[in-house]
Amino acid sequence: MTYRIQKAAVLGSGVMGSGIAAHLANIGIPTLLLDIVPKEVTEEEAKKGYTLEHPAVRNRFAATAVEKLKKHKPAPLASKESLHRITACNLEDDLDKLKDVDWIIEVVVENLAVKKSLFDKIETVRKEGTIITSNTSGISIEAMAEGRSDDFKRHFMGTHFFNPPRYLKLLEIIPHAETSPEALAFMKTFGEDVLGKGVVVAKDTPNFIANRIGTYGLIVTLQEVERNGYSVGEVDSVTGPLIGRPSSATFRTLDVVGLDTFVHVSRNVYDNTTGEEQQVFADSPLMVKMVEQGMLGAKSGSGFFKKEGKDILELDVASFSYVPKKKLKTPSIEMAKQLKGKQKMQTLVYADDRSGQLLWNVFSKTLRYAAQLHGEIADDIIAIDNAMKWGFGWKQGPFELWDAIGVEQSVAKMKAEGSDVPAFAENLLAKGYTTFYSEVDGERAYFDGNDYVVIETNDKAIDLARYKKKHGIIKGNSGASLIDLGDGVALLEFHSQSNAIGLDIVAMINESIDIVERDFKALVIGNQGKNFCVGANLGMMLMEAQDDNIFELDYVIRSFQKAMRRIKYSNKPVVVAPFNMTLGGGAEVCLPAAHIQAAHETYIGLVETGVGLIPGGGGSIALYEKMLSGYPKGVRFDLQEVANKVFETVAMANVSTSAAEARSLNFLHEADGISVNVDHLLYDAKQAAIALADAGYKAPTRKKIPVTGATGYGTLVIGAQGLLDSGFISEHDFFIAKKLAFVLAGGMVPYGTEVDEDYLLNLEREAFLQLIAHPLSQQRMQHMLVKGKPLRN
Repeated sequence: MTYRIQKAAVLGSGVMGSGIAAHLANIGIPTLLLDIVPKEVTEEEAKKGYTLEHPAVRNRFAATAVEKLKKHKPAPLASKESLHRITACNLEDDLDKLKDVDWIIEVVVENLAVKKSLFDKIETVRKEGTIITSNTSGISIEAMAEGRSDDFKRHFMGTHFFNPPRYLKLLEIIPHAETSPEALAFMKTFGEDVLGKGVVVAKDTPNFIANRIGTYGLIVTLQEVERNGYSVGEVDSVTGPLIGRPSSATFRTLDVVGLDTFVHVSRNVYDNTTGEEQQVFADSPLMVKMVEQGMLGAKSGSGFFKKEGKDILELDVASFSYVPKKKLKTPSIEMAKQLKGKQKMQTLVYADDRSGQLLWNVFSKTLRYAAQLHGEIADDIIAIDNAMKWGFGWKQGPFELWDAIGVEQSVAKMKAEGSDVPAFAENLLAKGYTTFYSEVDGERAYFDGNDYVVIETNDKAIDLARYKKKHGIIKGNSGASLIDLGDGVALLEFHSQSNAIGLDIVAMINESIDIVERDFKALVIGNQGKNFCVGANLGMMLMEAQDDNIFELDYVIRSFQKAMRRIKYSNKPVVVAPFNMTLGGGAEVCLPAAHIQAAHETYIGLVETGVGLIPGGGGSIALYEKMLSGYPKGVRFDLQEVANKVFETVAMANVSTSAAEARSLNFLHEADGISVNVDHLLYDAKQAAIALADAGYKAPTRKKIPVTGATGYGTLVIGAQGLLDSGFISEHDFFIAKKLAFVLAGGMVPYGTEVDEDYLLNLEREAFLQLIAHPLSQQRMQHMLVKGKPLRN
C-alpha cells in the first residue's frame, strides 16, 4: 500500500497535543486539533450570551490551546503563518472530519480506558489505511490495540514525541505484534524526511527507551543525595556540560519536567517490572514529600531550586529549606577542564575524590542498566544511544560513554566492587573486543552481542567527520577545508573556533571558488559545528582597533567584501547551508549565494549594531538587493519602503526565530530551500547545487542599484531621531544608525539614482572603519567578548 500524509488530526489539545499540532503546521501539514466539549460556560462566555451549544464554547479547549501557542516559550510556532494551518475542533461535532485525514494522533490523558474509548469512536469514522498513533509515554501499545479491527491494528503504533516537539529531535516509534511492516517503514521514513526527527524503533516495554533509561539515571543520581550527602547544587555542577549533558543537569531537569510528572513516569516502570529493578523505581520519600507540599518544580515556582530575586537557591534536603546554591570543587574537575574526549571522561570517573565517587556511582549503575535492557527495549545499542542523545540531550549515549571510560577498566572495577556485570558486556570482552563501537572496512560498526555489524545509515545524513576521514580533503587551513562531496560538488567547511570568520576563512573562500570554477560544477558552503557561523573574529578586530591599526582593518574589510563578491559572481553556483546561529558575517556569507538551503532552525540576522558596528562584508547592501530582487519585473514598488525595512532589520539587529521567519525578514527568498531535518541539510544543499548546475547556471550580471539618496537618508534619520527622543535608543545608537542610513541611502545623491555596487561598498567600509575606531563601539565589542551580551552605552 502507498502511504502519504497530506492532512493530520491531533486528538487532545494539552501542551503536548498542541505542540505536535504546531510542529505539523510548521512543516506545512494542515492539522485538526480536537478536544472534548466543555460541560459549562465560563463567566466571560455567559456575558457574551453564549450557551453550551455555541461553537465558540464547544471548541473552547482546542481554540484556547491554539491561542496559547502564540505565547509559549520556547515558541512552538516557526512563523505566524503556521497558525493558520491549525483548525480548532471538538470530538463530538467534528469527529466525522477524521475520515478526511491521513494520520490520526491520539494525545489524550494517560489512561488506558479513556484511550480505548476514544479509539471506539475513531473506528466509526476513519477510512481504511489511515495511520493511527498514540503519543503515550509508557502505556502498552499492545493493550491499546486489543479489540480493534484488523485494519486499525495494521495501521496502529506508538509515536512518542518529546517535549517540546519542535525542538527535541527524538521520535520513538513503537509497533505492536500486528503493525504492518509497510506502515512502520513509512512512518520511520516520514519521521526522518518530513518531520525532521531522529527516529528510533522501540519495543513495547514500560516507558520505551529514553524515558526508561533516563528515569533510571535520574533516580540513581537522586540516591546519591539521599544516601551519600551530596547537595542538589553539587550534583548539578558536575552532571551537566562537564560530562556532556545539558546545562539543566539533573535536578534542574526534574524541576523543568515537573516532579509530579516524574513520579508518574517512574511509577509506570515500578508497576510493570519486578525484583531489584522494580525497587529502584519505588517512590522516593523525598520526592513524594515535595509533591505533597506542592513543590513541583518550575511550574509551581519551587522544587529542587527556587529563585529569589536574582539568586538561585537550592533545596537542603535535610532541613527542607532553601540555601545558597553550592558547587562541587575537586582536583579532578579542575584537571578535567584542561582535557578532552576519553582522557577527560576517565579523569572524572576514576578520580578518588567526591566528584569521582559521585560520577562513578551514577555511571556504573546506569551503564549496567542499559546493558541489561539490550534486546528488551530495542534491538541494538544504536537505538539506545541515539534515544538518549536525541531525547535527553546527552552528548554520548550509554554505550558510547562506556567506550569513552574504557570497558575493560570499568568492568574490572565493577567486579572488584562486587557488582554484577550484564552478559552483554561480558560477551564483548569474551570475544576479545574492548569497545562497543568499532570499524569494519572503514565503516562504523556496533557490537550486536556476537560480533560487529556495520551501522546502516540514511544516505541523506552526511557525517562530515567520517566523510573526511575516509576521503580526505582537497585543501585546507586552520579556518576551513575544501572537500570533494562527489557528483561534481565541492564543500567548503568552516571549522575555526565558533566558526568565526577570519582571514583564514576568507582565503579559503577565494581558493575554493578558484578550484570549483576550474574542476567542479558547484560549491556548497556548510559545516556541522554547533552553529553555522557567529560572525567575524571580533577579538582580532578589537585588538587591531585598540592598536589604531586602521590600515590592517581596512585590508581585512576589503578582503571580506571581495570574498563575498566572489561568492555572488562565481561562474559556478554557490549554495550556502546555514543552521542554528547564523549571525553577522555568517549572514553575509549567505546573502550573495545563488541559493540558500537553510535548516528549519536557522536564526539569521545582521547583528553588528549590537557591538557598535554595521555590517562590513556588504551585508546590509546585499539584504537591500535581495529585497529589491524579490519584486517581479514590471511591478512598481516604493524604494523608500524597501530601504526602511532593511534599515529597521539591521539597525534593530533583528534575528529570525526560524528559517520560515527568515523569509519574512527577507534573508531568504521563497525559492530558497528549508530542510526540516538538519542531518539532511548538506545532502539537500548538494542536490540544490546540482540542480542549478544542470540547469545551465549563469552568474548574475553586474547591475547598478537604485538608492533613495539624500531624501531617503533624511527619512531614515528622522525615524531614528524619534527613537532617540523617546529614550528607546542611546546617543551612540543614533550615531550608528546615521552611519547605516548613509550607506543604505547611497549617500547624498538624488532619489532614484542608480549607483555601482563598488560605490556602496566603499561607503560601507568607510562607515565601518569610523565606527570601529570609536571608543564607545570598542566598549561594546569588549563587553560582548567578556560578558557574551550587548552593552547599551
